[in-house]
Amino acid sequence: MKKILLFILCIAVQITFAQNKERYTIKNINANNKYSNFGTSYFGTNKIVFASPKKRSFVIQNNWKPNGQPFLDLFVGDIAANGEIENVKKLSKTINTKWHEADVIFTKDGNTVYFTRSNFFKGKYGKDKNGENNLKLFKARVGTNGKWKDITSVHFNNDEYSVGHPALSSDGRTLYFISDMPGTLGKTDIFKVAVLSDGTLGTPMNLGDKINTIGREMFPFVGANDVLYFASDSLAGGLGGLDIYSYDLITKTAPENLGAPLNSPKDDFAYIYNEKKKSGYFSSNRPGGKGDDDIYYFTDNKEIIKKCEQVVSGIVLDRDTREKLPYALVELFEKGTSIKEIKTTGNATFTFIVDCSNSYKVVGAKEEYQSNNIVFETSDKPKEKLHLDLELEKTDAKKDDFVVTPERTIININPIYFDFDEWNIRPDAARELNKVVAVMKQYPQLKIEGASHTDSRGRESYNLELSQKRAASTVKYIVSKGISPERMYAKGYGESQLTNQCTDNVRCKRSEHQLNRRTEFIVLNPEFINK
Repeated sequence: MKKILLFILCIAVQITFAQNKERYTIKNINANNKYSNFGTSYFGTNKIVFASPKKRSFVIQNNWKPNGQPFLDLFVGDIAANGEIENVKKLSKTINTKWHEADVIFTKDGNTVYFTRSNFFKGKYGKDKNGENNLKLFKARVGTNGKWKDITSVHFNNDEYSVGHPALSSDGRTLYFISDMPGTLGKTDIFKVAVLSDGTLGTPMNLGDKINTIGREMFPFVGANDVLYFASDSLAGGLGGLDIYSYDLITKTAPENLGAPLNSPKDDFAYIYNEKKKSGYFSSNRPGGKGDDDIYYFTDNKEIIKKCEQVVSGIVLDRDTREKLPYALVELFEKGTSIKEIKTTGNATFTFIVDCSNSYKVVGAKEEYQSNNIVFETSDKPKEKLHLDLELEKTDAKKDDFVVTPERTIININPIYFDFDEWNIRPDAARELNKVVAVMKQYPQLKIEGASHTDSRGRESYNLELSQKRAASTVKYIVSKGISPERMYAKGYGESQLTNQCTDNVRCKRSEHQLNRRTEFIVLNPEFINK
């Protein structure tokens, strides 16, 4: 029976790889030469940075002994319409040294760059206890003249191990990299570290054994849809050497081999992809190339379904006088998650682009008015227009400050939500916390518990710790607004009080998981409310 199941599995894999061959078109680009060219990275909207050996010198010894090729420099070129890399030149004289430089990632604003370099910093060539020169990860700012400045070494670099191959999450808050530092499961593992609000980096964390193996995991890249692409030589389903895999950072299902023609029996790695152009680059030392490692351009031929969208617009009005309310705050929610926020114009109008066949809620708010919301659904007709009048009632005092049930009394606000694996206060959370501050000032004897919860993803012990951090961050915010810390208590409940079915091993959408990443404020002494 096992042999039959294995045979069926092999047939299924072969069918998938055959479909991929029809899906992708690849070509070896003209910029390749007889040396090793690899590791592309997007620089702005129309440029590519990659690593390639510098010009051989006959005056000084500038060859790297392992492959006999000159040390690597970083080069930049323009992306042509056909995917070729043209007008290639060295990236920056301030960054390229006589040793290796490779593998860069730029922040979305293009002002900051992370890059890999041989252990060479401020004129010092570093070696480990065995006399080896490892790789290190560096950060720099990109000046207006294109020169890189303020080059710094990240705090977790070490002479005794390598750190490199940087990648950034789609929101720029997480830096991924590879290393063989202590805690590595194999030869090289993929790690992640938080990029804090002041630009500093947190504590590195291994991505775990779902991704990392006893072998090599290398060259991470995060797409716009929060999918991690990386190369591995030891994950199941490989065709040989390094293969390119995808891993959904939201659903966290098993990594998926991208199949041929992106993968081959040789090393295939350094995958990057432009979602809008449906094209990208990867590197490979497969037969038929021009040199050692070559850069390949590919296009995704999968049929693109045109997105069905509609326009919803409206006016914010005073409920009693019907006067227009300019500069009101209007927020659009989808399945409980805030997806966009705008201020109305001087004519009190607002406009959102929304998907067809979906449910939404718009919430209007303005000083001296009670907030109000409208729930609406869109049809399946593209480009249809929907008009809403959002009416706000003027009030001199807050109404309905609390929600009272037989079990508890809580402050009546929208739940405080957090991003996945984070505890920082989002702008939408700050608005709700300001409501808590107002209630605490109105009832000076009130004491509350900031009860924080996580979704089910991750270990229970970790989620308990994460929820405590989230509770503490909300209390810290309220204290910063002048409320005594003696009136508040932060309590993290982890994943013990989910609001829906999204328990362990249940596949849920991102928006469903977010409903569980919340903080509520429970009144500890409700007897003071009516005093």
